[in-house]
Amino acid sequence: MQPIHKKTFAKFLQYIPIWIGLKLGRLMSFRLRSAFFAGVCGFLIPIIPGSRRRVWNGLKRVFPDMPENEVRVLCKKIGENTGRTLSEILFSASYSKRLDLFDATGPGLDVLQKAKESGKGAIIVSGHFGQWEAVRHFLKSAGMETGAVYRENSNPWYEPHFLAGIKKGGEPIVAKSAAGNMRMVKHLRNGGFFALLVDQKYQQGHLIPFLGIDALTPTAAAVMALRYDLPLVPAFGTRDENGKNIHVEFEEPIPPSDALTMTREVNDRISARIIEKPEQWYWLHNRWEDTFLYERFHGGQA
Repeated sequence: MQPIHKKTFAKFLQYIPIWIGLKLGRLMSFRLRSAFFAGVCGFLIPIIPGSRRRVWNGLKRVFPDMPENEVRVLCKKIGENTGRTLSEILFSASYSKRLDLFDATGPGLDVLQKAKESGKGAIIVSGHFGQWEAVRHFLKSAGMETGAVYRENSNPWYEPHFLAGIKKGGEPIVAKSAAGNMRMVKHLRNGGFFALLVDQKYQQGHLIPFLGIDALTPTAAAVMALRYDLPLVPAFGTRDENGKNIHVEFEEPIPPSDALTMTREVNDRISARIIEKPEQWYWLHNRWEDTFLYERFHGGQA
């Protein structure tokens, strides 16, 4: 995988605090490192103008009547969850050994186990909620290693650390590209599993409600599930109140119908999780921007 972002002095300066965090994190125990990253991100995200604005705008859009003091508290909690998740991804080698932190339930797990036994592929869909990588860590530990689609980080100094962490959760990891899509399809058709995070803006997506508001949403997961007769299983790694334990839940598969109907249900499943525990979603995405692009790519046709 060839890097698409060049190393520049400006990018190096941005990387310095990350490098310091990585060095410090390696000296810490798992519990201390988790608390450290949670504390740092819980402090920084509410005070850095760009991140604070994204979180506040998203929360006020979805919860317009929420008092500002509650938004302020939520913003801090969102930062803390982001920090814990980041520490677990960056130090994924040690996290993958902490299977004592995971428990897994739900009817979708039986579906995936049967698919594996029969040599059939499967698609797992989720969002940037709780500890999303815990889903793949658990599946790998249960003999159902699951690949993922990957978008290269814009900082080439930080990129190798992030990619290495994701690979620990399961392979193959494919780039978001035409070639990457072909690798994913081949893996699925050969009986492999793939996990897709479908809660980010996709410029060529369809306008489908997400948290009750139209957002550009990819339908590729549903399209592939229908085309190759694969189970489409929503799964979520919800973080416990203690900040460490993760409850991995594999929901009932999305019933096959058509790609738009199935994707609407995927969005509804993710939205329900976020409404229940908004502090566990990654509100830093510009989820509802650029909806005008729908007209450009689809001409207003559903």
